[in-house]
Amino acid sequence: MAIQKLYAGAKLRELRGRLGLTQKDFATKLGVSLPYLNQMENNNRPVSSGVMLGLVQEFGFDVTELSSRDTERLVSDMREALADPVFAGAAPPLPDLRLTASNASSLARAFLELHSAYRQTHERLASLDEALGRDGGPMAASPWEEVRDFFHYCDNYIDAVDRAAERFSKLDDNGLSPSGRARSVLEEMGIKLSFEDNSPIRSLSGKSLVLANNSGGPTQRFQLLHQVALLTQNDLLEATLDLARFQSDTARAIAKIGLANYFAGAALLPYRAFLEAAQQTRHDLEQLADRFGASIEQVAHRLSTLQRPGRKGIPFFFVRVDQAGTITKRHSATRLQFARFGGACPLWNVHSAFETPGRFLRQLAETPDGVRYLCLARDVSKSGGSFNAPVRRFAIGLGCEISHAKGLVYADDLDLGNANAFEPIGISCRICYRKDCHQRSVPPLERRLRIDPNRRGLLPYEID
Repeated sequence: MAIQKLYAGAKLRELRGRLGLTQKDFATKLGVSLPYLNQMENNNRPVSSGVMLGLVQEFGFDVTELSSRDTERLVSDMREALADPVFAGAAPPLPDLRLTASNASSLARAFLELHSAYRQTHERLASLDEALGRDGGPMAASPWEEVRDFFHYCDNYIDAVDRAAERFSKLDDNGLSPSGRARSVLEEMGIKLSFEDNSPIRSLSGKSLVLANNSGGPTQRFQLLHQVALLTQNDLLEATLDLARFQSDTARAIAKIGLANYFAGAALLPYRAFLEAAQQTRHDLEQLADRFGASIEQVAHRLSTLQRPGRKGIPFFFVRVDQAGTITKRHSATRLQFARFGGACPLWNVHSAFETPGRFLRQLAETPDGVRYLCLARDVSKSGGSFNAPVRRFAIGLGCEISHAKGLVYADDLDLGNANAFEPIGISCRICYRKDCHQRSVPPLERRLRIDPNRRGLLPYEID
C-alpha cells in the first residue's frame, strides 16, 4: 500500500506565526534549508519525517495536528456549496478544491460564509420575510449556524474548557461525584436546589435553582453542572468567546450556552476516566452510561469529542436526526462530513432506528469516496413526563472508520472483510455521484444527465 504524502503548509505557517519565528530561524531549528521550508509551507513538498521529528523535539508539537481532516472538511463543505444551482456550469475539479482548502483555508471559509449568507437571503425572500432589509445593513450569517461552525471547525473539542471540567470532576476527600460536588458548590454559594413538577427543565432565580422533577436523572445531573459552569466558570467562558470573535451578541449568547453544555458533558464524563472506561468496555455505550450516570446520547456525543492532543480516542462521527430526517446535531472527527443543509442520506441506518426503539442497529457502510465505516443507530426519544405532554422523537448515529472497528464491541461477529457486506451511503444527493441509487431524490449537479423518453430505469434520467 502506498503511503499518502502529507502536505500541511498552512499548519506550518500557523505554527511559525504562533512562535514568532522567521522562516530562516524556523528552518534552522528544524534542520532544513530555507528553500526546502519555503516549499513545504507552500505545499510544493510534503512534510518529511525529519521535519515531523523536529516539530516534536524542538517545539513539543503534536504532529497529529498536521492531519488533513480540516482540509477534507473544507473540501466537503465547498463541494456542497458549489452544488447550489446558483453556480451554473461545471464545478471546479476536486484537486482545485483541495488545493484551495490546504493553501488558502481563510479564503475557503470566507467563500462558505458568503454562500451561507446568500442562502439565508434567498430563503428569507422566498418566505416573504418582511424583516429583510429593514435596517438596510449587510446580510449577517445566522447566529445558530455561526456557532455550529465554530464547534465544527474546533473539532468539537475545547481544550481549556475540557480540562477545567476534568479538574472540577475529580473526587474530593468526601468522595463526591461531579453532580454531588455541584450540589456542594451551590450550597456554598447559598443557592437552594429544589425539584418541581411542571417547571422548566432548569430555572435560576436569585438564590433558588429549580430543576424539572419529571426530567430523567442524567438530564438533571447535566443541567445541574451546566448551571455550575455559568456560575463558577464565567471568566473562562467569556475568554473563550472573546477568542471566537462572533459577529453578533446573539451568536455569542448561543455559544455561551454551548460552552456551558460542553463543560457539563465534560464534567459528567471526565476526559481521562471516560477514555479509559471506553477502551476497557470496548465502547459499550450502555455500560458507559450506567457507569457514569449519563444517557446514551450524552455518552455518544462525548465519544465524538475525545480529540485531546497527545491522548486522542477513536475518531467518531456523531449525529442526531428528527423524524423528518433533519440533522439537529452533527459532528465528525472522521473523514465523513455531513451535509450542512437538509437531511442525511436515506440509506443510512439512523433513519431506521425509529422503527426499533430501545435497540442498537449496526450497519457496515461505504461512502462514494471508498471509505468504509461501522455505523450504529438508536432512537433516543424523550418522554414529556405525562400523558398529555408531547414526546420528542430523535435518533442518534455514531460511527468510525472500519480500521478502528475492532475496538468496538459492536463489531463482533460482523464480516468486516467482506466487501459485499458494506451498504453504499452518501452525504447529500446533490453532491453524491452514485449512478444506481434507488433512493436518489435529485440529480447530482456535478454530472451531466442523459434523458431518453423511450427508456425508464430506476430514475427518469441516466447519469454520465
